[in-house]
Amino acid sequence: MSVMTEAPHFLKLGGSLITAKYQPLTPRPRVIERLAHEIAAARAGHPQRPLLLSHGSGSYGHALGRRYRTRQGVSGAEGWRGFAETAHIAAQLHRLVMAALLRAGVPAFSLPPSALVHCRLGEIVAFTAEPLLAALAAGLVPVVYGDVAFDAARGGGIVSTEQVLAALTPLLQPQHISLVGVVDGVFDADPIQHPAARRLPHLTTAQLPDLAAALGGSHGIDVTGGMFAKVTAMADLLAAHPHLRIHLLSGEIPGQVQRHLADPDLALGTTLTR
Repeated sequence: MSVMTEAPHFLKLGGSLITAKYQPLTPRPRVIERLAHEIAAARAGHPQRPLLLSHGSGSYGHALGRRYRTRQGVSGAEGWRGFAETAHIAAQLHRLVMAALLRAGVPAFSLPPSALVHCRLGEIVAFTAEPLLAALAAGLVPVVYGDVAFDAARGGGIVSTEQVLAALTPLLQPQHISLVGVVDGVFDADPIQHPAARRLPHLTTAQLPDLAAALGGSHGIDVTGGMFAKVTAMADLLAAHPHLRIHLLSGEIPGQVQRHLADPDLALGTTLTR
């Protein structure tokens, strides 16, 4: 078993990137395959650099989660059936991602958060991290994802990928957390509705309140709060861990994820710092 010589890079593939978010249960297999090969190529250039991968659920988990209101809590037979169905559907997408990574040569190791975390009032209060630490020490690439979780106060709920990454940050002390989505960073207006919107290559947490309207929500149904909630969660993380650099970039641009993993300090997308 090898020993990590540096902190792992956390990288998340957004649900809106790897699924057709307006079409329930519809993956984007070509995008998933390309991203898997980019990750494999980046690792080949830096085989000793530890990496923790994660992904959202997109059109797989969010629609069911909203139908059963799983995020608000779980009770009764129908609620628990919805809890189980949501976990099953999210795992279907996870298996597609895992298969693509393994085909590309990434030694990906699945770690479902529903088996590792416990929540209270929607917040992670306990995390069984030993399997993840063992995977990293063995040179594997752990993969987590947005999932259901048991909750001491609400019965059950949904934990976002960002919540999982935030819970792991104090333990693993990453220098870089990268959120890879459809849009290439943060803009001064919604670039899908406003083609002339300008990308902001660097942001500080103090600038975020003025950008709330521009950040808006993710496209399609997202029970974990949309882009503004994701960026705000990362800003809260920066307050506790000021050494962090948060990167928001597009995975739609071929080769960009590979370039970013090879050199996280390249000026790609938007970098958020304290």
